[in-house]
Amino acid sequence: MKKVLSTALLLVVTAALLFTGCTKAPAATDAADTTPVLKVGATPVPHAEILNFIKPELEKQGVKLEIVEFTDYVNPNLALNSKELDANFFQHVPYMEAFGREQKMEFVSAGKVHVEPLGLYSKKINSLEGLTDGAIIAIPNDPTNGGRALILLDTEGLIKLKADAGLEATEKDIAENPKNLKFKAIDAAQLPRTLEDVDAAVINTNYALEAKLNPSVDALIIEGSESPYANIVTVRPDNKNDEQILKLVEVLQSEAVKQFIQDQYKGAVVPAF
Repeated sequence: MKKVLSTALLLVVTAALLFTGCTKAPAATDAADTTPVLKVGATPVPHAEILNFIKPELEKQGVKLEIVEFTDYVNPNLALNSKELDANFFQHVPYMEAFGREQKMEFVSAGKVHVEPLGLYSKKINSLEGLTDGAIIAIPNDPTNGGRALILLDTEGLIKLKADAGLEATEKDIAENPKNLKFKAIDAAQLPRTLEDVDAAVINTNYALEAKLNPSVDALIIEGSESPYANIVTVRPDNKNDEQILKLVEVLQSEAVKQFIQDQYKGAVVPAF
């Protein structure tokens, strides 16, 4: 019995050695890709489009850009604060600062890129003269863009704001309203959809473009290129000097990007550098 067991064991060991000898060693794996990945949150138009334009150039400079698209103005900041993103690109400084105060979060601007002029649009009238007494105008429901909308209407003489109204003006800051205009505060992303239901709407350019509206043609009134509401690359204080962030801003403020903005948006988006 012992002899049988010994013979069987010898056969098993021999087979194992033969099998091992015939098996190829695992192929060497390629070295892991160590190119730094920069995650940037952006709304689709024009921000993500501009970021997609610069991806090849950033890749040449050793930075792999990952674009995370958002369709609202809240989640990109929440994700940046929680470090799910390295930066975001969708907002201007007044909105960033107001959001930070409200949410007790700290963000800083890494650099200006472009201005998206705010405009008044309508599917019911062709000029301001068409606004009748008691007309309903939809405006963004966030404090800074809502105030910005009222300032635009004030500039055009449709209403008159109090002298101390500031950038976050509300309906309570309206001193004169000769046409008794009614205001409906709506989430900025939904404003284009309200055009069937209201007399006019003040819409951010990125959402106007997504809705196939041409700001330079379709807007009844629009902010000028001197608007102080430049869209910025937003970062946290802890990473504002990171090499990848500095490269991102440098490429975004290049002549190539300026030309791309001018060619692609034909005045609907204006370079701010």
